Amino acid sequence: MRFLTAPLSRYERPALNDLDALKRHIRKGDVLLSQGNQRISAIIQYLTQSSWSHSSLYVGDEILQRGGELAERMRTEYGDEAAYLLIEALPEGVSLMPLSHYADFHIRLCRPHRIRPDDLKIILDRAIGAIGWRYDLRNIVDLALYYLPAELVPGRFRPKAARGLGSRAPESVICTRLIGELFGQVGFPVLPQVTLPDDAPAGAGLGSRRPPLLKRVFGRRERYPGLFRRRHPSYLAPRDFDISPYFEIVKFNVIADGDFDSQRIHWVEDETGPDPEVEAESAEPGDPAETEAGAKD
Repeated sequence: MRFLTAPLSRYERPALNDLDALKRHIRKGDVLLSQGNQRISAIIQYLTQSSWSHSSLYVGDEILQRGGELAERMRTEYGDEAAYLLIEALPEGVSLMPLSHYADFHIRLCRPHRIRPDDLKIILDRAIGAIGWRYDLRNIVDLALYYLPAELVPGRFRPKAARGLGSRAPESVICTRLIGELFGQVGFPVLPQVTLPDDAPAGAGLGSRRPPLLKRVFGRRERYPGLFRRRHPSYLAPRDFDISPYFEIVKFNVIADGDFDSQRIHWVEDETGPDPEVEAESAEPGDPAETEAGAKD
């Protein structure tokens, strides 16, 4: 585990983060995906073919509102940042982390669409109750074998756990399993398997069909067509929250404030022209730009 969690020598962040904007737009129950800077992060990203290696659940100031010894410890440890907390499963176990910890990471904010307040309260209660649970390293190993191509992993080594991956020990989870279990307990979908009848309309499996007006007015709820099957949360990867049709992507850095205007961007090339050093670095062998640069040298 020490080897896997060692930081990488190089970490590239595609975009800057506006922490103040993130604090304005994030809500309790949101899932924060991050691109970690550890060896295990790179492995997870490669196996799942995505940018994301870790997931956290935002609980905000919920700990402070409830008071007690834990709230005082968070105030002492994080100060004002204790009002912006995440719950996550780390190798040290399920713990709390301030939102500012991820200010310098590549992150994405995913929001469960129209989740009910009562369901959100249950999720927050059970997430806080999970603090102190153990980290399930076996789940990580099984998940790696599950995602590796079948031709690389002999059948006898592939996980065959019909009831889920990992050790299946009580109170033992990884980051995505923890969050998947929390949403699953209130029946909120992440990335379920859907089987549709032959006559189902297009998009029915996404839950996008609105009931008739009278049923909406009188509160009669028509079930979505098809059979929805929960995937065991131990099979979930961080990317599943990103690609889930039931989670919104909140572009907090620029777009969420609603005042972005591309015409206000001051492009360096507009004043100075293309950067010759960048052109020389990007030129392919035999490229005219490279040839010209060589001739000048």
